[in-house]
Amino acid sequence: MARVAGRFARVEPRRLAGDAVRGLMSDLAVKNCWTLAEHAGHESPDGLQHLLGKAKWDTDGVRDDLRDYVVARLGRQDALLVVDETGDVKKGTHTVGVQRQYTGTAGRIENAQVAVYLTYATAAGHALIDRELYVPQVWADDVERREQAGVPAEVEFDTKPALAAAMVTRGLDAGVAVDWVTGDEVYGGDPKLRVILEDRGVGYVLAVACSHHVRTEVGKQRTDELVASLPRKAWQRLSAGNGSKGPRYYDWAWISIHPDRAEIDGQWWLLIRRNTTSGELAYYRCWAPTPVPLRDLVRVAGRRWTIEESFQAAKTLTGLDQHQVRRWTSWHRWTILAMLAYAFLAVVAATERAENPTPQGNSLIALTCNEIKRLFNTYLAAPTLDLRHRLRWSIRRRRHQHRARTSHYQRRQARTP
Repeated sequence: MARVAGRFARVEPRRLAGDAVRGLMSDLAVKNCWTLAEHAGHESPDGLQHLLGKAKWDTDGVRDDLRDYVVARLGRQDALLVVDETGDVKKGTHTVGVQRQYTGTAGRIENAQVAVYLTYATAAGHALIDRELYVPQVWADDVERREQAGVPAEVEFDTKPALAAAMVTRGLDAGVAVDWVTGDEVYGGDPKLRVILEDRGVGYVLAVACSHHVRTEVGKQRTDELVASLPRKAWQRLSAGNGSKGPRYYDWAWISIHPDRAEIDGQWWLLIRRNTTSGELAYYRCWAPTPVPLRDLVRVAGRRWTIEESFQAAKTLTGLDQHQVRRWTSWHRWTILAMLAYAFLAVVAATERAENPTPQGNSLIALTCNEIKRLFNTYLAAPTLDLRHRLRWSIRRRRHQHRARTSHYQRRQARTP
């Protein structure tokens, strides 16, 4: 919190932000302004609601400080960036960016809010360092709806790959040194993102669909048709990294392909992964400014799971998806505070593993973010336990819920002809 202190115009919002981050790392089952304020000993949730909505502080500056903190503490050994989106299922139509759309969180089309995130991953650990809210076309074209949600006038409709490109560019411009970027099919199928990475000299291993076309000596071909002609000796069994049960072995093959642009030097490949049990195939479009061995591409492809783990940990441990806010500014402030809380856990866990490695043959496992959170709340965090404080909050909450139900009933009655 000392690192981001200069981003706040006054001491009051700075203290409130500290209370919010500590509350987000707490063991609260539900995390919102009400529960965080009660945990911190506040008389009401008004302060935290003001912090998210109207207080004067530099949200983008905190984002930059978070990125610098993660990069500095996790190091740069085998550093790469991972892009992916996640959705939060919502009710109603007034929350900024919400509409019926596919979200991987639910695995189907739901009324949801979707955002694209960027993870910084190294051999030591990984954490989220940036995010962009996806504003659907119907929102971008609806002036009244935008004004009600506080969407800035300069914000226009951008595809998810365009949002990812903006975050990657922002990180590279700030001096984040990485050799690779990886992501799923949404990003691998976008030629503009690939062009941006090639122009910046950053290699990529991006998943593509089986119907994706690549250039070869005989013209354009579908990836699945190209793979069907591979001989048996083209496949190599390599590990994509360690999982919970040890090394994750797959069969891998790679094919040199022709570039889409002649003005850029480098090496282009189609990388194919085959499941050793089911035979299921996955395809990756790859580029590097210089020749690299197959194991490097496999390593990068295997790191894509880190952002999935970041999503799960940030949502479970620090309430990334538990925000009850509707407006543009409030969403960006809640997510950056949740990311800051998660980054602290990820950095402490990585530091502990590096300084106190588990002896070989020991049955104990290395400390994870879950254990760091539990230790932090057991020995360092001090929630308010005063019974009178709890009683006041219980009465206040019942009154608030009664007013909300009464107001909802009155609005429904007014709409009834």
